[in-house]
Amino acid sequence: MLEVKDIHTYYGDSYILQGVSLKVDQRSVLGILGRNGVGKTTLIRSIIGFTPARRGKIIFKGLDITYTHPHKIAKMGIGLVPQGRRVFKSLTVEENLTVTAMNRGYGWSIESIHSLFPVLKSRAKQKAGKLSGGEQQMLATARALRNEPDLLLMDEPSEGLAPLLVKKLGEVIQELKVKGLSLLMIEQHFAFAVRFSDHVCVMSKGRIVHDSLPEDLQHNEAIKDQYLGL
Repeated sequence: MLEVKDIHTYYGDSYILQGVSLKVDQRSVLGILGRNGVGKTTLIRSIIGFTPARRGKIIFKGLDITYTHPHKIAKMGIGLVPQGRRVFKSLTVEENLTVTAMNRGYGWSIESIHSLFPVLKSRAKQKAGKLSGGEQQMLATARALRNEPDLLLMDEPSEGLAPLLVKKLGEVIQELKVKGLSLLMIEQHFAFAVRFSDHVCVMSKGRIVHDSLPEDLQHNEAIKDQYLGL
């Protein structure tokens, strides 16, 4: 589905991603863990095209998208749930779900969104800026799904959520995988990432320093202590 091959990404002269390689398989969840400031969000930005890599390749469904514009990448089937939600606060919930819809024919209608997130149906006419943080996270995820992606990029989806909403988010991720989506999830919540990922990578200083099955990372005390502070 997605293959990142030895990418190197800079912000000006700052060397952020220093040779990152990873794969996201079809119908699977790849969890990326790491401390703040190690390059996790830059990885997302490189994949979606906001901050293109200077070297290396990003392959999506067999096509090189390394230097493709973000709007074209979205049309190809990559959706983004950004850190901090970033919903359109002045628009209603309903308007948020219609303004960015791609209508690629994969079935993420308003009705299917309401089935996945019932609270958004009851809030349809409410301004997004008036929603709770958890409701805004649901809306940001739903808005990305309206683009009908094959691959969903999620940047810190559980950040700031109450435990009940974290549980709901996990249920949503499982349902999305059943429906055929692949996910790349940046996540600081270790237990959440280990539970809902099929494979995990740990980043440090712009590099992947560990990749394994979640259960292997769970029992690797040295990696957890050195790179995650657990």
